Amino acid sequence: MLSYAAFARRVTRAAAGLRALGLRYGERVLVDLPQGTHLPVAVHAVAWAGGTAVLSASGTSRFMIAHEGHDPTAAKVDQVFSFLPAPGARPFGELLSSGTVEFGPLAGPALTLDGERLLDNAELTTDLRRLATRLVIAKDDVVISAVSEPFRGLRVIDLAMMSGAHVVVAHGPSLVGCRVLAQERRATVVVAPYDLARRLLGNPLLRVVDERAVVSSLGL
Repeated sequence: MLSYAAFARRVTRAAAGLRALGLRYGERVLVDLPQGTHLPVAVHAVAWAGGTAVLSASGTSRFMIAHEGHDPTAAKVDQVFSFLPAPGARPFGELLSSGTVEFGPLAGPALTLDGERLLDNAELTTDLRRLATRLVIAKDDVVISAVSEPFRGLRVIDLAMMSGAHVVVAHGPSLVGCRVLAQERRATVVVAPYDLARRLLGNPLLRVVDERAVVSSLGL
């Protein structure tokens, strides 16, 4: 579990760590992480430091943030920061020891999925505000993220945080697993792939959202 305050501290401290290592404005950082709390921390830290997060396990960059190391034949990087111990990687925690970055960029590139189209901070923030209004996510909601890939998972978490809601990530989601999780956490919203979302319909206390809704307005 990660509170809003703890999330903000990790983001601003990791951003300071990246800047201390010389991350340049707009410089790309490979981010290879599964869905969960580490993903938004890493992506927002890169963006807050002024860099551009590349959601990929391959490519060339000075820096990479990974879950458990990397494949050196796929990713040509100088420094890898890993959440789990891995040969040749430094602990992600090392980025948290250089103070904080109080003010990050309000505009400029934030991330890319394919290395070509850049999604900037202003575009992503504006779209999240529209989504929060359209999908009616409120601060009292408990949102289950049962989505199929990291970027959609990132959007769900960002959407929940912008609305002040609580989000629970369902790892390897199934119909039974989502129903149990919804009951245990008293969830009010679930975001899932179409087939799973369709089968979750019928609970009057649970709003079901097709995961495509969180990225469709970005043309994805």
